[in-house]
Amino acid sequence: MSDIHPDVQAALDTARALRHRIADMRERLDSIRARRPSPGGDVIPEVDSMGRLTDLYVAPGTTLRYTSDELVSEIMAAITESTADAARQHRAIMNTAATGVEEGAKPTGTNGAEVAAR
Repeated sequence: MSDIHPDVQAALDTARALRHRIADMRERLDSIRARRPSPGGDVIPEVDSMGRLTDLYVAPGTTLRYTSDELVSEIMAAITESTADAARQHRAIMNTAATGVEEGAKPTGTNGAEVAAR
């Protein structure tokens, strides 16, 4: 039986930890769903982390209340807002992965005290 050199073991441990962090980040990204209603509140799209439309709710009677151009505007506005929200969530996860600090968290010093904003 051969022993693994401590430096090699440290590298293997680091790689394993990194794989777990990446898997966790991908899982968090895959779970993003943004649902922002249209200005009139009659249309609610669902957008994933990549900005893909995954679902679309249209309230009963909506097609009777709007002209086709107005309905298109409602749908597009809701999709635009949902896509922007999904992008914000995506950035927050990526920033957390890069820095290890949740977005909106206050920085702390080494002793746990808050660091004053500069």
